[in-house]
Amino acid sequence: MQVMPKQEVPPLSKEDEKKVMKKIIKARTALVLEHPFIGSIALNMPYQFDTSIPTAATNGKRILFNPYFMMDLDDEEVKFVVAHECFHPMLEHNFRRGERHPRKWNKAGDYVINQLISDESIGKVIDGSLLDKNIYDAGNGTTDGIYSILPDEDGDGDGEGYPLDGDCEDGGNTPGEREQQAAEWKVKVAQAAQAAKMMGKMSAGLERFVTEILNPKVDWRDVTRKFVERAKTDQRSFARPNRRFLAQDLFLPSRSGEALGEIVYAVDCSGSIDEQTIAQFAAEIRTCKEDMQPKKIHVVYFDSEVAHYESYEADDDLDIRPHGGGGTAFSPVFQYIEENGIEPVACIFLTDLCCNDFGDEPSYPVLWVSTEPNGDAPFGEVVVM
Repeated sequence: MQVMPKQEVPPLSKEDEKKVMKKIIKARTALVLEHPFIGSIALNMPYQFDTSIPTAATNGKRILFNPYFMMDLDDEEVKFVVAHECFHPMLEHNFRRGERHPRKWNKAGDYVINQLISDESIGKVIDGSLLDKNIYDAGNGTTDGIYSILPDEDGDGDGEGYPLDGDCEDGGNTPGEREQQAAEWKVKVAQAAQAAKMMGKMSAGLERFVTEILNPKVDWRDVTRKFVERAKTDQRSFARPNRRFLAQDLFLPSRSGEALGEIVYAVDCSGSIDEQTIAQFAAEIRTCKEDMQPKKIHVVYFDSEVAHYESYEADDDLDIRPHGGGGTAFSPVFQYIEENGIEPVACIFLTDLCCNDFGDEPSYPVLWVSTEPNGDAPFGEVVVM
């Protein structure tokens, strides 16, 4: 299938443009009758033609179609494209990319959307689209999970394209605008789901999908990153005085930006923690080191006592592997930190929380990343892996 290059091309003739418009209208009507949940969303999404984009795109407020691309599609493929573009804002892809790589984020979202569309038999997935059940399952069926396992993109990610490559545009110009759009989309999803249920055409798969949108599960990786982010502090230096106050004879420090102090990662190596879980945590420590650039990372391996300790400076390579294998006790970790003069800005545990020996609450914040859903702790924050 031909994907139009990213360049301006002459507009279609009026006759051909009408043909493409009829195909899109026909697809939206078919979606309303066959898949009313997505059809009601599609029916209320404004669209327009744009020959400067390769295929199609959305920012959550409207859908752009390259008419040349759409003209070559059959009716089932047009249904797929229309539904695909509606799923992006439903899953908040347009509103929560943040600092993640745009093309990699788009790919992760496409793997999720195309699997949903395939499972629901909505139209026909275009040949060459990102559809892989193994990748979908490996990423736990979430955009964030799939993003974390995809290889990094080089530079701006320009390379050999695929159908609907780069179709997910950021919505809103400010965080406030994006939050507002995301809230509005939750209302649209709820209304569309209600309409589909009244027609008796809401599948169990889509019902689970809607439940997850309206009551999303917290991704432990996001919680961990935000927890670490909160530990950042402003660094102020007298080496370069703040010139704004020199005229007032005030010698004040300038701010050199936010910096992250020393972080402790406490890795539970008791018999109930498997190597795959350790590998997941190792990947998260590596992400923290690369993205957050803490002053120092301390890794404390423990079971019923501290079994091993390592520390890493900015230029050191991480080597995370299990040490220990007995019972579980948390208090020795806090004792070890105190006895060795470690002064962390935060401490993060990977554990199943199957232990009653927590010790006393330290002065620094603690995050418990639990492998078990019903774990609890007497202090700190708890998030389920």
